[in-house]
Amino acid sequence: MRIRHATPGDLPVLAACDFPFLVTREAVPPFEGDWLTHARPVEPYPKAYGFDPQEMEEHIADDDKALFVAVGDEIPVGYVALSAGWNNLAFVDDIAVDAQWRGTGAAQRLMHQALDWAGQKALPGIRLETQTNNVAACRFYLRQGFVLGGHDRHLYEGLSPGTRETALFFYRFL
Repeated sequence: MRIRHATPGDLPVLAACDFPFLVTREAVPPFEGDWLTHARPVEPYPKAYGFDPQEMEEHIADDDKALFVAVGDEIPVGYVALSAGWNNLAFVDDIAVDAQWRGTGAAQRLMHQALDWAGQKALPGIRLETQTNNVAACRFYLRQGFVLGGHDRHLYEGLSPGTRETALFFYRFL
């Protein structure tokens, strides 16, 4: 497994990856202490965020953005998209690993690359956002040294009125 800068030729390969995941638990407030141990089981359902090759092209072409791919068996199997944020922090715009490659260390290597990129850009840290229905991602970010900085229970109301999803904001400083 290696990490490298993405090329436009990687985008069709990434678009064919299996990035959706199965939601089986949801985190619930209060988001304090050992809050993930209180995640409630839910009727399993698939969750997909989608992959937009045009949006990812911008990450390849813009100096204030980056797109890195995890390469396994000589093909891209995951990616991390980054940008320099308005608050002088790097922002993880997206991170995903193909279902067959989860548990191989690909996500951890991508996150290490994100931290390296932030350091090279002289940014003091990284922020990212996920949702209460992505408990596996929350656990991953905590294992990578991120801390939960806040939440917003109304962020997704415009996309899905009445949603139970709450946005969770994680931070890691270099």
